[in-house]
Order: sequence, then C-alpha cells, then structure tokens
Amino acid sequence: MGAGIRVINMKKEKSRRRRRRQSRYVNRHKRSMLAVSAVIVLLMAVVSANAVSLLEKDRTYQAQEIELEKQIDAEKERSVQIDELEKYVGTDEYVEEVAKDKLGLVNENEIIFKAK
Repeated sequence: MGAGIRVINMKKEKSRRRRRRQSRYVNRHKRSMLAVSAVIVLLMAVVSANAVSLLEKDRTYQAQEIELEKQIDAEKERSVQIDELEKYVGTDEYVEEVAKDKLGLVNENEIIFKAK
C-alpha cells in the first residue's frame, strides 16, 4: 500500500506543480491583458478628444459655408444689377440724363424754370 500512496502523492504533487505553472501563466496573462486594456482605453480617450475637436471644426466650417453661400447670392444679384446698369448706360435716355445733370444742356423745345 505504501507504493499506492506514493503514486497518489506523486500525482497530487504533479497536479500542484501544474496548477502553480498555470497560475503563474494566468497571472502573467492577466497583467498583459490589463496592460493592453489600459492602452486601448487611452487610445479611445485620445480618439474621443480628437472627435470632439473635429466636430467643432465641422460646425465652424458649416457656418462659414452658409455665410459664403449668402455672399455668393448677393454677388450674383449685384452682377445682375451691373448688367442692367450696363444696358441702361448704352441707351439714349442715359446720355440725355447725363447731359442735363452734368452739362446743363436742354432740348430745344424745353423751358427751364429757376428758383430765386
């Protein structure tokens, strides 16, 4: 019976050694996982901070885009007005108006009244 007990004790000892090795392996593995998790959390924090910054820039750019579109519309309207003025400047009516206002000329059949 002594041999049977030795075999059982040897098996128990092998089992303890195996558990200790596994325990050390698991502890190392836990530390590694903890380190990897910490790095991932840190990366997520950095990415989140950058995302907030980018969202703020996006809002600023959208507001700027709206303002520029308003300016474009105003310039288009101004361009139409300039085209209309260009057409008007080429007419006889404009020439006559300038001659009266700046040069003081009148048509032959007009009478000028001056206030005293």
